[in-house]
Amino acid sequence: MTPIRLQEPFRAVFYAPFYAALARNAYAEEGVQVTLLSGQVPGAAKDVVLAGDADLAWGGPMRILLAHEADAASPLRNFGAVVMGDPFFLVGRQPNPGFRLRDLAGMTLGTVSEVPTPWWTLQEDVRQDGLDPTTVKRITDRTMAENAEAVANGTLDVAQVFEPVASMLEMSGRAHVWHVAASRGPTAYTTYYTTVQNLQSKRQEFKAMLRGLAKTLAWVAASPSDALAECVASYFPDLPLPLLKAALGRYKRQGMWTPDPFYPEEAFLRLEHAMFTAGAITRKPGVAMTIDNAIVAEALEHYAP
Repeated sequence: MTPIRLQEPFRAVFYAPFYAALARNAYAEEGVQVTLLSGQVPGAAKDVVLAGDADLAWGGPMRILLAHEADAASPLRNFGAVVMGDPFFLVGRQPNPGFRLRDLAGMTLGTVSEVPTPWWTLQEDVRQDGLDPTTVKRITDRTMAENAEAVANGTLDVAQVFEPVASMLEMSGRAHVWHVAASRGPTAYTTYYTTVQNLQSKRQEFKAMLRGLAKTLAWVAASPSDALAECVASYFPDLPLPLLKAALGRYKRQGMWTPDPFYPEEAFLRLEHAMFTAGAITRKPGVAMTIDNAIVAEALEHYAP
């Protein structure tokens, strides 16, 4: 098989199964040599694929929806689901077990500035809870770390963060989780993506990767979260292992990762609708134009991880 170049968008804890597949040699065991291309700019991964400098990437399906918004004939397609829960949280300084999203009225919320999806999905949740999201007072130009520190020192009411920030705040006693975005149900957050041309020309290699991914997801589902943390710890050298274990333990309890690589339609539709109501897209391209589940079915036919 041809060696495959896999583009990482940026390093994140909720991507743990992708790192586990590499650490456990799951792709190599299926006969394909995969090289990880490290990334730091989430939006750049699709451009690397389109330029032919990577064969595929993993990242947010929202990138493909935006691409199809800009060009209905976009060649980009999603396949191979992994993160189908929203990995973000709302945190506040004091415990608030009765918090509802409608309570954001009268508060100042620091939303994620690094990527847009967390607010797009949250704004629809806010709307569903009876509050017009356009009326929420937001801080939009700070990093998650800056917002977390502002909550901890009492200068911001609530912040939107992911792991390991949430666990770090709770373990230090400086803030508490008020709301778990994953509680809304399946939401499309991370899959592989590539071009239609690559899906055909590199189909055997991609199917081998999907079998390796299926094997990894089955292992993640069957194993303690501490085992996952130990498996991927080398990808997070600056994170203390207890913090990584706490973060991945929370994500596993929330059902963050799919049990197999099939992309669930419910998760896609929830993301598509949130982006539409947020004004990020003006039309809904739908499943058929953006997702290739057929290659997953082909890869896993007669295959038991």
